Amino acid sequence: MKKSAIFSLVVLLTLFFAACKKSDTQVVTPETEASNSDKVLSYILGLGFPATSIVEHPTEYIVEGDISFPKNMTVPEGGVKAEQYYTGSLVSAANVTNIRLKIDASMTSMTSEINSAIAQWNGVANCSINWTVVTGTSYDVLITDANLGSGVCGAGTFPSSGRAGNLIRINKAYIAGNSFAQRARTICHEMGHNVSFRHTNWASIGESSATAVPGVGGTDASSIMNGGQCGSGATVLSTKDKQAAVALYP
Repeated sequence: MKKSAIFSLVVLLTLFFAACKKSDTQVVTPETEASNSDKVLSYILGLGFPATSIVEHPTEYIVEGDISFPKNMTVPEGGVKAEQYYTGSLVSAANVTNIRLKIDASMTSMTSEINSAIAQWNGVANCSINWTVVTGTSYDVLITDANLGSGVCGAGTFPSSGRAGNLIRINKAYIAGNSFAQRARTICHEMGHNVSFRHTNWASIGESSATAVPGVGGTDASSIMNGGQCGSGATVLSTKDKQAAVALYP
């Protein structure tokens, strides 16, 4: 056999084995489960919130302007229960009687407003909701100052795994010019979200459908949980607010 032919054969064999080797070591990317943030987004949509009300941020989704869903939250198993459609989850009976609130250093100047809001929720007769302020490292909810942008007074977080939502953010500079009662109202409103309340006036402000608290239906212009009323809304829990609190947390 001529040298040129032998050389050509060697080249072909080399290319053949190289191709086989490349094929043998090719990396195949397996299909993976949806990321937790995708699960959280699906959960939000399953609660009935329209996609247009969901704003994505690096670590969370903000819904209806003041409700935070962290992307790393534990999504409740079993989907959304009908009686909890408006929130998706409640604080357990064991935890709701002592919700430990830690006041971040950035919010100490509004301690009086915070205490006023706490007194509102704790003062509901025949209701097990009870907030306490703690100073140590063990707490359930942290309230802190945050620049949430113009038009956003605060943001609460819905409960998860039987515990109150773990964060309340108040746009302190934005509400600084409001009256004491209105500043306390903002805090009280966000605390309501952290124990599962949605906006009472969801229909009139164009939000998604919501199931009323059993036995406490209808609209309520005096509700402290009405959305879009920062600086001008009711400053005390209404009769229906209190009825709803008792219905959810007897």
